[in-house]
Amino acid sequence: MKSLVLALFFCLFTLISSAQKSEYAVAAIADSLKENANAVVRLDQTDIIISSQRSMNIKTQRVVTVLNEKGTRAINAFENYNKRSSVKNIEAIVYDASGNEIKKIKRKDFKDVSAADGAMLASDARYIYLDYTPTSYPFTIVYISEKETSNTAFLPRWYPLESYYVSVEKSILNVKYPNTLGFRKKESQFSVFDIKRIEESDKQVSYIARNILAQKLEDYSPAFSDLYPKVVMSLEYFNLEGIDGNAKDWKEYGKWFSEKILAETILLPEETKTKIRSLVGNESDPIKKAKIVYQYVQEKSRYVSIQLGVGGFKPMLATDVDRLGYGDCKALSNYTRALLDVVGIPSYYTELYGDRELRDIDEDFFSIEGNHAMLCIPDKEKYVFLECTSQNDPFGYQANFTDDRKVVVIKPDGGEIIKTKIYESKDNTQFSKGNYSLDENGVFSGKINIVSEGSQYGLRQQIEKLQPTEKEAHYKEYWDNISNLKLGKITLNNNKETIRFTEDVQLSASNYAAITENKMMFVVDAFNQTSANVKRIRNRKNPFQIQRGYLDADEIEINLPVGYTIEFLPSNFELKGKFGAYKTEIIKKENNKLLYKRSLFLNKGKYSNKEYDDYRLFMEQVSKNDNAKIILTKN
Repeated sequence: MKSLVLALFFCLFTLISSAQKSEYAVAAIADSLKENANAVVRLDQTDIIISSQRSMNIKTQRVVTVLNEKGTRAINAFENYNKRSSVKNIEAIVYDASGNEIKKIKRKDFKDVSAADGAMLASDARYIYLDYTPTSYPFTIVYISEKETSNTAFLPRWYPLESYYVSVEKSILNVKYPNTLGFRKKESQFSVFDIKRIEESDKQVSYIARNILAQKLEDYSPAFSDLYPKVVMSLEYFNLEGIDGNAKDWKEYGKWFSEKILAETILLPEETKTKIRSLVGNESDPIKKAKIVYQYVQEKSRYVSIQLGVGGFKPMLATDVDRLGYGDCKALSNYTRALLDVVGIPSYYTELYGDRELRDIDEDFFSIEGNHAMLCIPDKEKYVFLECTSQNDPFGYQANFTDDRKVVVIKPDGGEIIKTKIYESKDNTQFSKGNYSLDENGVFSGKINIVSEGSQYGLRQQIEKLQPTEKEAHYKEYWDNISNLKLGKITLNNNKETIRFTEDVQLSASNYAAITENKMMFVVDAFNQTSANVKRIRNRKNPFQIQRGYLDADEIEINLPVGYTIEFLPSNFELKGKFGAYKTEIIKKENNKLLYKRSLFLNKGKYSNKEYDDYRLFMEQVSKNDNAKIILTKN
């Protein structure tokens, strides 16, 4: 009888062990979830309990099968903490491809480091993260953590699908909260996948998502967060690093922020006030006064990242920036605000998403967000925005980082959502004028004058800061269509008043033209061939976006070699459509000269997935004509 009981127990234990192993076995994953995937999230469960305005507990259980090296970034086994938040528990278990446990990782095995790095001067935040190097792929990690914080101003966002090339078996969000705190949520893009709200009351809400297939990254797609499902949450009554707040919309938030965060931060020493008044002198025009102040800030201060105090949220005191000569985006914006106040110029602290990608603050749903701060100055019926972290940008210049997006401007009577400056396609110009000559051996020598404005100014003016070797590398990459390129004299002029960047470059190259027997062949467009390589994407799913349009116009004189006549000249070409317009023209002149004219206008905009192939064909035709060749015959 005893042996029978032992046998039954052994069988039961074996069944349980096998079930546990098979649970994490790679073979148990559906083939559809493996397709296009570097990793599969088997389970991602977040349980949030908000006990009060000053207390929140977040538990995470995450099971990720990593299929290859690229999939390791989907593990996401990390937490951050500071003086007002703590990591109560963090651990992980690693399983092999068959679901067998191979390693337990306790808290002591995680890396625990300061958030301050080479780009950040100081921070009171820390990160604890898993640093695991696998011996083979695939493998599975079960990650568990628990965090407590008094900061309820920032509620975690739920992204059932977190990135491209990652599929999801199951993702769960559970949130519990007192009905007195004004909990709000906004759901986006739910209809695209199998996502359900499975429970909701005045004290809790729960969601579940199942079997989300891995998505491929498609070029020119809008921001990931605009395409795929998410839940954004916030509280009307919240706490930020010990400071209680309440706001149900941006207007109320702005008033609270102005009174509780920005109050008494713009005090300055009398010596500084006297100095800035002296610099401004008798100037009465508000914008001209602001330009003087802005130049003073650029010359006196430099940018460093500082994440101390109210969650890295409250700017340093203006007196400290004035004394130290440095600050982060919050501090420098606030310091400039203080200096402008001294000379009677009103300005407003502004929060936003700063990035090359266009991203708005959501004006319809209040949830503290953004990653950057700048300054807003009213100018009659419009606004001028100042990027106070830059020591080089012209006054009011915004292209490529803070342009064309909704931001929240903090005014004393409340927050206001305002759109920043839009740089229209026709104003983002690059005008090139120059010439080049070819000798009888196909040697190229020429010079070019390039004038850039609008968003193209921002791209080109960076050249001014390059070291000589970096500058040479830049031009050789820019003109990579010219083999054996040698650079001559380079003259740059950065006119910050007109916001115009001018380049004068002399260059030469051997063997630019190919010579065979008595013929010479070379590409007409030496200076500005399009670099847009638009990939073919079959069955494209996503809409696509041209975030910034531009206008390029070139006029190049070509001196043909003595002793040669033209055998073949490319035809003039013109192309027009919804994406823009392209035109080339070759004009014969006297004394064996040609005049090559080219213009390309690309129109920014959002387009459907069905229009993508038309755009690809448009750019393909541009590229083809940019590579048109002239054939000469030796006399």
